[in-house]
Amino acid sequence: MTAMVTSMLTAGGYLTGLYTSPHLHRAVERIRVGLEPIKGQQFAALVEQTWPAVEWVAGRGGYGRITFFELLTAMAFLHFKQIGVDFQVIEVGLGGRLDATNVVTPEVCAITSISLDHVSTLGDTLGLIATEKAGIIKPHVPIVVAPQPREALEVFLAVSAAREAPVVQVGKDLSWRRLQAGLDGQSFEVAGLRGRYRAWMPLLGDHQLENAGTAIAAVETLAGRGIPVSEDGILEGLRRVRWPGRLEVLSGEGTQLVVDGAHNPDSMRRLVHSLREYFQFDHVILVFGATSGHSAHGMMAQLATLSPSVIAVRSRHPRSAPTQTIARGVRGNGLPLLFEA
Repeated sequence: MTAMVTSMLTAGGYLTGLYTSPHLHRAVERIRVGLEPIKGQQFAALVEQTWPAVEWVAGRGGYGRITFFELLTAMAFLHFKQIGVDFQVIEVGLGGRLDATNVVTPEVCAITSISLDHVSTLGDTLGLIATEKAGIIKPHVPIVVAPQPREALEVFLAVSAAREAPVVQVGKDLSWRRLQAGLDGQSFEVAGLRGRYRAWMPLLGDHQLENAGTAIAAVETLAGRGIPVSEDGILEGLRRVRWPGRLEVLSGEGTQLVVDGAHNPDSMRRLVHSLREYFQFDHVILVFGATSGHSAHGMMAQLATLSPSVIAVRSRHPRSAPTQTIARGVRGNGLPLLFEA
């Protein structure tokens, strides 16, 4: 969703910084201007400029050490200030209430659809997780809320009311419908807050239509605060948006190779739905890895409906789950394990 908002603002003529996490290949991907990651030299210069502050905090005592995410957040803010962006689109890292990004007072907030995720940190119910996410809601600042489970929505509405923050409910105040879809993208119509749009984007899946509706609502809400983005900017931004690793189709000789970063049971359920909708296949070979703290068994339970043969893998990331953990999830769901890589 953040990539869509950034692409719309950029197409609308605004210099826009984007901060996201995690990265897919390189850490520079977390700090972007438009959708283009900053250069390695710029990243290194930002580390050099912020490192004295890191050492100062560590030497003060009582504050602990600056985390990797906190350092990158400071680097992003510094870079965007130095180049004079018109907008910063800032994605929360984990939760919201205590997240390093939550030092800003934005023009508009947005909360995408939530599910059980990071339960060891945020809580093991949707209500507890929603309470952490609701920490980004600021007094009198509009909040765009994507479709939510009832338990989560009740929390967001209650917090918004307490802080007198106007609420836009995507799916209620704004709606959409798909027109056509293929492996190159999908066209759709949105009945927005300020107009009706017929749009196309290269991202696939029903969840991306929901994200597009949320992004349009956020940009239209900006217009209500005196920061207009034209209809052409909205449509062109959606047409240009790119985000690797989200139902990304990679060509192969006689094969269909799809890459996706779904990382909890609910997002995996949506992935399975999209695979059945967009592809025809007789057999699925699944290459699967996860990070520790995510439910490998729960995700595999969703993927099991595809009856895949599974290759369990582990990345070089220090929080990557061991292949033995993946293998247990595979066998626990009655699936054939080809091998552990």
